[in-house]
Amino acid sequence: MIFVTLGTQDKTFKRLLVKIDELIDKGIIQGEVIVQAGKTSYQSNHMMLFTFCSQEQLNQYVEECDYMITHAGVGSIINGINHQKKVIAVARRAKYGEHENDHQVEITTKFAGFGYILGCIEVDELEEKISELKDFQTKPYESNNKIFCDLIARLIDEN
Repeated sequence: MIFVTLGTQDKTFKRLLVKIDELIDKGIIQGEVIVQAGKTSYQSNHMMLFTFCSQEQLNQYVEECDYMITHAGVGSIINGINHQKKVIAVARRAKYGEHENDHQVEITTKFAGFGYILGCIEVDELEEKISELKDFQTKPYESNNKIFCDLIARLIDEN
């Protein structure tokens, strides 16, 4: 099963669901596809879509999936990584009205650069990233909270 999550944004991300439907038609994506679509209204003959669910249900979908496709929200990405899932993150883009700015491009670039995920800046990259899944190795997430807290403590101590 492939789990797709679009988070809880107040804007839609229809562009990603259209691409996933296209890749299902081409046989690139195979198997059951379950989508937490949030505010994105979309009809598909290939995917089971719902708007929102409890955190418990969301975690169950993440736990049971073979891999995740997600918007580039930090919470969604880290949830997948912490469940040792292969994650493809696709950035919402301001130029398409999917977000206020392009911070998801930065998130995608950083997490992919650290080797945690496969990242797509544009949905047209999704087919290529799916082909890379077979050889992609998940990497445990290392939070920088301790480094950040140590830095703050040092700055306080110095002043």
